[in-house]
Amino acid sequence: MRRRLPVALAVLVLALAAAGCGGDDEAGGTGVDETTTETTTDGGGAEAGREVFVARCGSCHTLSDAGTTGTIGPELDGRALSVDRVEDQVRNGGGAMPAFEGDLSEEEIQDVSTYVSEASGG
Repeated sequence: MRRRLPVALAVLVLALAAAGCGGDDEAGGTGVDETTTETTTDGGGAEAGREVFVARCGSCHTLSDAGTTGTIGPELDGRALSVDRVEDQVRNGGGAMPAFEGDLSEEEIQDVSTYVSEASGG
């Protein structure tokens, strides 16, 4: 019994982490309308990416520039992430992070990747 409990807890934590990324459920909602997958922005680029990040990523990730304090995913401040690395992670996911390709538009993926790279010091 003692061996099973830590394993069960670890599985539960990972499942909750995977379900929590994106932050558009009612219990921990971020105000994103569940009937649409695109975030309204005013023209693209890093500022539009910031809006996407706050709405879709901030419930899991801390990033000071965005004012987010998520604790499920890694803190992004000072990580100097390249646009390509961020884009790959957003598209394909990894670890507990789900893939967002098909959930975010191509423009949103490019915008949030540019924003995270710039805001993380990349």
